[in-house]
Parts: sequence; C-alpha cells; structure tokens
Amino acid sequence: MQQCHLGLPGIDGVEVLRGIRAWSSVPIVVLSARHQSVSKVEALDLGANDYITKPFGMDELLARIRVSLRGTHATADQPVVEAEGFTIDLGARSVTRNGVDVHLTPKEWSMVEILVRNPGRLVSQQQLLRDVWGPGYATETEYFRVLMARLRRKLEDDHSRPRHFLTEPGMGYRFVP
Repeated sequence: MQQCHLGLPGIDGVEVLRGIRAWSSVPIVVLSARHQSVSKVEALDLGANDYITKPFGMDELLARIRVSLRGTHATADQPVVEAEGFTIDLGARSVTRNGVDVHLTPKEWSMVEILVRNPGRLVSQQQLLRDVWGPGYATETEYFRVLMARLRRKLEDDHSRPRHFLTEPGMGYRFVP
C-alpha cells in the first residue's frame, strides 16, 4: 500500500494520529485538502473517526464532530488500572502502591500512561522517545533504562524481576496488568 502523508507544518499528520492513538481514544476528525482515497483510508485505519475534505460547510463539520462524539464517555478514556500491589488512576493522574501515594515525575507519568493505555501491547522505543521526550530524542535509548529502573523501584514488588513493566530488548516495553 502506498503511504500517504497528512501535511502539517513541521510534522506529518500520520505521526500525530499514531501518537494520539498511542495513549488516547479521543475522537479525531481529520480536515484535509487531500481527496485521494489512499489518504482517507490510511487516516481512518490509523484511528481517525472521520475524514472531511476541503471545501466543507461549517454545518457539515459540526455535524461530523457531533457524530464522532456520540457514544463517547469521559470515564471510558480514563480507566483505573489495578495490578498486584499498585493502582493507577489515569483520570486523577495518581498512583498508589499498597495504599500509599506514589510520586511520579512528569516523564515517569507520561511513560506509565502510554504503557498502561496499551496493556499487553509492545510500545516501541522510538514511539516512547517521541511521545515522552519529543521528536529530537529518537535515538537516546539510555533515557529509557534510567526512567524504567526508577518506575520499577517505585511500583514493582521486586524491581530486579519485574512482572508488570517488561522490557523487550532492542524493541520497547510492555505493560502486563
């Protein structure tokens, strides 16, 4: 399949879609001047809820947004995840371990949130670097090791033998509830 690119200033819209879908199920409506079927199909396959091409009327845009919002519930996108010994409340942005609040730095929280929103799925190193640190850090893999070691000390019962935050060497990380 030919890969399309949704043009945005400074970043590809396809990457924006992938990044958002890595941690959220918020409705996404793509507004584009690209009428090609391949562009529409790729955006929808990557998680867009709708794709509207220019020119369009404001009434049509608002109707499509209403349709995309229909059936969504704020609580469905903000689950509470319980694992052996700790609880992560994504809506409240809080973590407790054995009933005691655990302080996470903003980077630690970002990494936990991305992994927890993708339970059992491998999240690549490149995706985590891009989403947690930004696009300029795509090769800085040592950042993972330090951050993951801190998270494991804070959340795992035995940080030397993790059961929930697993490393897939050379590939990425996986959260197993």
